[in-house]
Amino acid sequence: METKEILYIEDNPSDIELTLRALKKHNVANSIQIIKDGEEALEYIFATGRYADRDIEENPKVILLDLKLPKVGGLEILKRLKAEEHTKTIPVVVLTSSREEKDMIESYNYGVNSYVVKPIKFENFSEAVSTLGLYWLLINESL
Repeated sequence: METKEILYIEDNPSDIELTLRALKKHNVANSIQIIKDGEEALEYIFATGRYADRDIEENPKVILLDLKLPKVGGLEILKRLKAEEHTKTIPVVVLTSSREEKDMIESYNYGVNSYVVKPIKFENFSEAVSTLGLYWLLINESL
């Protein structure tokens, strides 16, 4: 199974479509895995269940994570991800509509690398997503 550079965990079809369009516009959508609920995301990250055949050593270069997800919330995913030795260094960008200070504080306490509130206008959203993609895939040095 091919390793995906971006793991995008998001349940809103409109946000998924806009994000993919923004990444494609800036040629950053080459290798993206989209997962729409928290339970499946944990299976992917830890190579269990539906993703038991995935090589657990081949981590994505960056995870884009929504907080409000079905089955298992984004904060729980972040907490578990950063608690494990082989996944704690994966950069995680929370990409959410939540402006709640509590969510931001918890995200940083659990070790998020960046917290981005989704802009409403497509142009702003497109620019934010492409900047994130370019930074985490091309500029940032990862382990």
